Parts: sequence; structure tokens; C-alpha cells
Amino acid sequence: MQQICLFPGTFDPITLGHVDVIKRALPLFDQIVVAIGSNSGKAPMYTTSQRQEWIDEIFKNEKKITAAVYDGLTVDFCKKIGANYILRGIRYVSDFEYEKTIADANRTLDPSIETFFLTCEPKYTSVASTIVRDIIRNNGDASLFLPEVVAKSILNGK
Repeated sequence: MQQICLFPGTFDPITLGHVDVIKRALPLFDQIVVAIGSNSGKAPMYTTSQRQEWIDEIFKNEKKITAAVYDGLTVDFCKKIGANYILRGIRYVSDFEYEKTIADANRTLDPSIETFFLTCEPKYTSVASTIVRDIIRNNGDASLFLPEVVAKSILNGK
């Protein structure tokens, strides 16, 4: 059986921290699906298609990584694509507390799905899409936190 992992998030935009977690998780799974979910509590800065294009471009040479878009419960999307694992990146203890609550709910909904927590490299602990969006809104240089393709696209207004 293939070991398929779902890495869900809004990725608005995808950051170097996200990319780091994905790359470091590659040896653990046969396939990683970077899943762009809609979050009713967030109004995205970038379109879903733009975010998917960025992910596709970043990982175009990595056959084990694909991007997808989904609505609804993450565990339902896991079932739909045959994923038995969910990957979450952890920066701080507060991230863990939040993510553990979600992992527990997911496990209650579907006990066959395991959540893996991968801590961020120290250099990425301050990188969060929320902070990056704030930097962009205030005309700051967000390129320090973004993959090159994303930074260039934002700079060019795409």
C-alpha cells in the first residue's frame, strides 16, 4: 500500500517554511499532496489557482509531490485521495497545542488517519503566511520568506 500524506493549509502564500517541511517529509512518504483548503475564517489574498500554480512550479521536478484544492473536512479529503497521514509543521509550542486539538478531532472522525508533526528548522520559526501578507500589504520586502517563484510573481503583480 502506498504511503500517501496530505499536507493541508491555505498557503496564502506558500512560504520557505512550508517548502522546508515538505522537503524534509519527502523521505517518509511515497507521495505528498499539498492540499489548498478553504478556511471560512480567512479571506485569501491570492486566488486558489495562483496558489496552486506556485506549488506546482516550486515542486515541478519532484514527482512525489502534487498540489490539490479541496473544500470540507480534511479527513474526508484524505479518504477521497487515499491518504492515511496528515502532515503539520510546528514552529512553537502554541502551534502544537492548536494542531494537537485538530489532530485529536481528526482521529475521532477517522481513527485510520495519523497526524505527523514536523518541527520547523530554527531559521523558519518566524515565517508565517500571516506575517508575510502583512509585509506585502505594507510594501515591505517579503522575498526573504518566500520561494523565488512566489516572490517574483508577487513583485510582478501576478
